[in-house]
Amino acid sequence: MTLFLTSSFTDRETVGIDPANGFLAELKKRLPRRLKGVFVCSDPEAHDVTDLYGASTADCFKREGFFFTEFTVLDDRNDARAAEIVGGADLVILSGGHVPTQNRYFNRIGLKDVLRDYGGALIGISAGTMNCAGTVYAQPEEEGEAVDPAFQRYLPGLGLTDINVLPHYYDIKDLTLDGLRIMEDVAFPDSFTRPILVLPDGSYVLCEGGREEVRGPAWLLKDGVMTPV
Repeated sequence: MTLFLTSSFTDRETVGIDPANGFLAELKKRLPRRLKGVFVCSDPEAHDVTDLYGASTADCFKREGFFFTEFTVLDDRNDARAAEIVGGADLVILSGGHVPTQNRYFNRIGLKDVLRDYGGALIGISAGTMNCAGTVYAQPEEEGEAVDPAFQRYLPGLGLTDINVLPHYYDIKDLTLDGLRIMEDVAFPDSFTRPILVLPDGSYVLCEGGREEVRGPAWLLKDGVMTPV
């Protein structure tokens, strides 16, 4: 498997695939121009949202000259066939969304086992990237989660990487949640438990053949200290 851990790979101006840091070039090296794709949801019951984002993601690839012979949205309408659907794909995309919701779904359908023998390319987007870790860091993101003592910040993930990613850095760095600063009051203390790779949109990690390479700006947040990678 070739794994791309992204924050977001969409170019907001062209609404195509962001070529920054060689991302598009790396995809073109590894994907056939005619391919079968699977878009795995974050919320299995949010059909309208999943269909919308799945279609827009497929359009990004079409703008770059890729042609999908099949493009399947995987959610609770067809997940009884998850092994069959994923096993026949050239590209699997794990959507963004709410990390714990997506995590529960991945575990319910046994996606970790489904992906065990998968040999194509896999792209994680935001929450999808975060859930690729063996132990997932689920940073609070919805109102009430940051101050809820029962909110679980560490969850069992897909085990495709040991890296815990915090995405969308430029978008979240000045945000607050439940009166707490997302970075200084939440992520920094959490980094004493597990180190966190902080990624802005456009940066990504390329994982292949046992090697993991950071492409583009990124920071390692560990023990309360954030260091450029």
